[in-house]
Amino acid sequence: MARHPRFPHHLAAALLAAFTTVSASAQSAGGNGEPGKVLRIGYQKSGLLAVLKAQGSLDEKLKPLGYTVKWFEFPAGPQLLEALNADSVDFGSTGAPPPVFAQAGGVRFVYVGAEPSGPHAEAILVRSDSTLRNVADLKGKRVALQKGSSSNYLLLEALKKAGLQYEDIRPVYLAPADARAAFESGSVDAWVIWDPYYASAQQALKARTLVDYAQLNSPYNFYEATRDFAQQHPDVIGAILGQLRIAGLWVNGHPVETAALIAPKVGLDQKVVETWVRRYPYGTSAVNDEIVRSQQVVADAFYGAHLIPQKITVKDNVWQSPVVAAALATR
Repeated sequence: MARHPRFPHHLAAALLAAFTTVSASAQSAGGNGEPGKVLRIGYQKSGLLAVLKAQGSLDEKLKPLGYTVKWFEFPAGPQLLEALNADSVDFGSTGAPPPVFAQAGGVRFVYVGAEPSGPHAEAILVRSDSTLRNVADLKGKRVALQKGSSSNYLLLEALKKAGLQYEDIRPVYLAPADARAAFESGSVDAWVIWDPYYASAQQALKARTLVDYAQLNSPYNFYEATRDFAQQHPDVIGAILGQLRIAGLWVNGHPVETAALIAPKVGLDQKVVETWVRRYPYGTSAVNDEIVRSQQVVADAFYGAHLIPQKITVKDNVWQSPVVAAALATR
């Protein structure tokens, strides 16, 4: 299970056991669309991929192409992209920052599609009894977040608008489950998190929102694949993105039905799921020049804050295909 030598060693070590299991399962199934024609998809609790898994619609879509689908759940985007780097999955979805960190670390992936992000789908939270009232109050405070996640960019932009530097806070890098535990116990002062964890914290913990993306530059969400898979199987990528577009349009018009469908699949309360479903304006698209420019702003912000080791050019990792363009144009 090859791993690019420049990807952060601490993250790779922490996830090795999980990815060994994923890789073993994928290899026994055939892997990478080769003998057995198995497509390995990494997904998170939120997002359209979770909807496709619950619907079973992608499995049906890919049958004419001779594929079956294997699904692997990840707690956040950085872990999913490390799995792509390890060739343990072929396709996945993340927010904007994880691929920036991955590209800076030498991960072999490509952007193949995009989604608009919701301005209220993630936030900086404090406990209901906290004395913190605005972002400026975070100076010197302990803030829990998943490093390299979409929430990392929200924090960076919110601090900038409040006149603070990243060094003015004390980041505590934790995966969502561990961050929630730290937040509940009071060992951190604030938590930066996305849906559905955000909606769950609002409901169960009565957490208070300091800021979300409503007054900030909201980046896109992305679909990624290994470069080899995208280049060798553009028809499969087109089929996936086309089905995602269909699903997104349905979800936009049927939030209650969507929540009822996927809540038991992801193990969350239906009202929590409905809350985060309503926060996303789904609309799958190819990665165009406007989206590349938006993502370059994200990359430059992380480089400017010294959170990635080198300046990157987002366009270098963008994959486009007339097959994908045609698949999305006909939906």
